[in-house]
Amino acid sequence: MRALIIDDHEVVRRGLAQILRENFSPVQIEQAGDSREALDLIARDSWDLALLDINLPGRSGLDLLQEIRVQSPTTCVLVLSIYPEDDFAVRVLKLGAAGYLTKQSAADELVAAVRKALAGGKYVTASLAEKLASGLGRENLSVPHEALSNREIEVLRLISSGKTVKEIARKLALSDKTIATYRARISGKLGLGTNVELARYAFQHGLSE
Repeated sequence: MRALIIDDHEVVRRGLAQILRENFSPVQIEQAGDSREALDLIARDSWDLALLDINLPGRSGLDLLQEIRVQSPTTCVLVLSIYPEDDFAVRVLKLGAAGYLTKQSAADELVAAVRKALAGGKYVTASLAEKLASGLGRENLSVPHEALSNREIEVLRLISSGKTVKEIARKLALSDKTIATYRARISGKLGLGTNVELARYAFQHGLSE
């Protein structure tokens, strides 16, 4: 198995690599700390599996997921994130991911998810499956934030954590002007003006950082 681990924290990458080596043999593993490195590796080789974080410098993991699905459609992509599955699981499944796990998941759950993905299935937790069956995955714009892009959701979460435009720009490796533009778009789509209002909305809808 050829696996690509994409996460901006080296300790996380090492831990995931160790789990894969202990449970899958033979396995060849490469690591990338950001979207640029990941795309270089994807263009260079073929991959059976990609373990992908959402929070990455520069282009977000959600944007990268879409790019991987175009550049390497046979690669199974499992998204691992610090965010609760209620926030992003449905969104990443719609974008073509083979599953979504939080970084609090046990190693056994990750192994099960990898096996399910490599077998051509979709890995979802029991709680998410129940929500999907209840219609959570239906396309709708019943709440304003469903109109936000993946990057706008990411910026909103960072605003809700109290970060300034400069801090968000630094974290995402983007310019202050670009972040200000995203913020203006978010305000327009949600009909909210101040950061306090945006933070309150994020908290009320489970989008807080």
